[in-house]
Amino acid sequence: MRFQTPLIPARLIRRYKRFLSDMRLEDGTEVTAHCPNPGSMMGMQQEGLRCWLEPNEDPKKKLKYGWRLVEMPDGALVGVDTGTANRIVAEALAAQKIPALAAYATQRAEVKYGANSRIDFLLSAPGLPDAYVEVKSVTLSRTPGLAEFPDSVTARGAKHLVELENMVTQGHRAVMLYLVQRTDCTAMQLAGDIDPTYAAAFAKARQAGVEVICCACQMSPQGITLTGPIATDL
Repeated sequence: MRFQTPLIPARLIRRYKRFLSDMRLEDGTEVTAHCPNPGSMMGMQQEGLRCWLEPNEDPKKKLKYGWRLVEMPDGALVGVDTGTANRIVAEALAAQKIPALAAYATQRAEVKYGANSRIDFLLSAPGLPDAYVEVKSVTLSRTPGLAEFPDSVTARGAKHLVELENMVTQGHRAVMLYLVQRTDCTAMQLAGDIDPTYAAAFAKARQAGVEVICCACQMSPQGITLTGPIATDL
């Protein structure tokens, strides 16, 4: 997935009201950028961190910049925009880069299912059970090399696990796909201390037959690409 507009560097001043961030451009100009991340962004919002913004000229948008990447002090890149995860996975599915799902030729996005929910991807192929795939963007890391999910309490995430479990009972495949949008992690685990309810829902869904796939990304200011499986301790 390539960014639609070349990213420009900036320094973080502060993130506030969840979806707003003040940035200082390289020429000293201060701007407000959209922060497309509803999570806590733990460890990713220290003042002075180098960030990468995507400018836009869309007259319908109030903010002319979107925050896309944050660069950690050691140079590692982390994806800020949770919305890009589905675009990255869509490209990977189309290119058959996820081995466990490579047999599916047809993908549909945002399909209604369950109790007033939408599945990120519904995959189908002749002779195979439909595969319901839910995608989560993973950005938290509290231990070097280890990514964790979630970074805050997510009742919506727990609901998705219940919905996937229900799809298994109906004879379909159900897949929870975690996309690690960090370049400094080689493994992933659940942050059960942050959201015990999510961890319990995850354990129940796994026992019911929900599959788990965890993938890593290659990241740069030019774009983000899914590279392949990453180790999990789930």
